[in-house]
Amino acid sequence: MPTWGVSEAEPTPGSDRPWHVSVTVPTDDLTQARTIYRELEAVGYDRAFSFEAKHDPFVPLAVAAEHTTTIELGTAIAIAFARTPMTLANVGWDLQTVTGGRFVLGIGSQVRPHIEQRFSMPWSRPAERLRENVLAIRAIWDAWEQGTPLDFRGEFSTHTRMIPAFDPGPNPFGPPRILTAGVGPKMTAVAGEVADGFLVHPVNTRRSLQEITLPAIAAGAGRAGRDPSEIEIVCVTIVVTGRDDAEFTRSRDAVREQLAFYGSTPAYAPVFSLEGYGDLHPTLRTMARENRWTEMSELIPDDLIDAIAVVGEPHQIAEKLNARLAGISRSVSLVNNRAPDPGHFAEIVADLHAGESGSDTAARDRRDAT
Repeated sequence: MPTWGVSEAEPTPGSDRPWHVSVTVPTDDLTQARTIYRELEAVGYDRAFSFEAKHDPFVPLAVAAEHTTTIELGTAIAIAFARTPMTLANVGWDLQTVTGGRFVLGIGSQVRPHIEQRFSMPWSRPAERLRENVLAIRAIWDAWEQGTPLDFRGEFSTHTRMIPAFDPGPNPFGPPRILTAGVGPKMTAVAGEVADGFLVHPVNTRRSLQEITLPAIAAGAGRAGRDPSEIEIVCVTIVVTGRDDAEFTRSRDAVREQLAFYGSTPAYAPVFSLEGYGDLHPTLRTMARENRWTEMSELIPDDLIDAIAVVGEPHQIAEKLNARLAGISRSVSLVNNRAPDPGHFAEIVADLHAGESGSDTAARDRRDAT
């Protein structure tokens, strides 16, 4: 079983543990699914995530499977509470098959108004529901894989009927891995208890990872008698960079707007508070209710962007990621959805895989030579 956790107490650029590098793929234009995943595979990403916003997150991955061969394909996230465990089990099983064993099912809860008012589905006790979702999906997969009777009886769902006409049988590639997402200790602990990994929300800092995320993962793992190092912590990390002043400014301004939006939401207030900006939340929340979105971004200081995002020239980002995540995880997902990098952060991916630090320019020299 892979060990995802690391034990260094201090930042150690160039750790001998390889990076596992993911990316969140923009989904506004579904026709890009035929080309963008192939481009990301060529860049050297280990995994590409779709996400659920304007479109279904599973469709582009089915298309991408036909145009790629090695890159892992996953959801970060699919909204679990908008579906039943059986529907998630079915689509996960099928994508694991069509991708040749490259699918990862990432699920999360969304928030109550969307679940009740957009999806017309029930909402209650999200941590308990998400935990049960994972257990129910695994029970369904076990029934298909082992040929045993399906008998899952939970608090929120019951699955006890499976006849041959609806049983796909064993998957030639085995069951997919399941990652869960969430904000706050209770939702984070669910991953430690029952999931294969945790998708950290992009509003995170080194301090929040150390003081909120890791203890919650350990608490959940402890309840289940698991080793926390076996749980992949996917540190979804906002990147602010650019190859010239215009690109850099566009990237930073987009993140400033994004953080203003997040800052108006109570769920993310603890991270702001940890970094000394707890007073921003009530102000941003009031401004959001008044529809003053443009003005809100003006309140986000550069210091807060620097704490939450990784900021620098492309050749500096790998070193900064090493420092930020040392002792925490070697799994990172690069993101800046509001200002996607036209080069897919290719320099950063190359530097991470080469183990480049600030004093190691070999990988950059090879890249420049091409």
